[in-house]
Amino acid sequence: QVQLVESGGGLVQAGGSLRLSCAASRLTLSTYYMGWFRQCPGKEREFVSAISWIGGSTFYTDSVKGRFTISRDNAKNMVYLQMNSLKPEDTAVYYCAAGPYGRNSRANTQYDTWGQGTQVTVSS
Repeated sequence: QVQLVESGGGLVQAGGSLRLSCAASRLTLSTYYMGWFRQCPGKEREFVSAISWIGGSTFYTDSVKGRFTISRDNAKNMVYLQMNSLKPEDTAVYYCAAGPYGRNSRANTQYDTWGQGTQVTVSS
């Protein structure tokens, strides 16, 4: 069964950077649209970023544009989220997700496989 494992989360001061990694197993990564979502305590899970099957198209929620960069390395079955200029409001559990379709990459219903999440905490 397809499995996703996130890593790279941690504690960072405002203005700092982190790179999240998502390792995928038991799938051909190039056949999956990949996305990053995040969830704060008591809040709904929200879209952060997505990347098309071989990386030709990328998408970002407005609040992270210019600060976050999504990328993928299909040969290594890896997806990354480089996060720069982090803000306290970026604090959340970040989830990697995979889905076979890309008609609406911002919708969490489009993804059928999810990782367990990695905590990102940004201090003031």
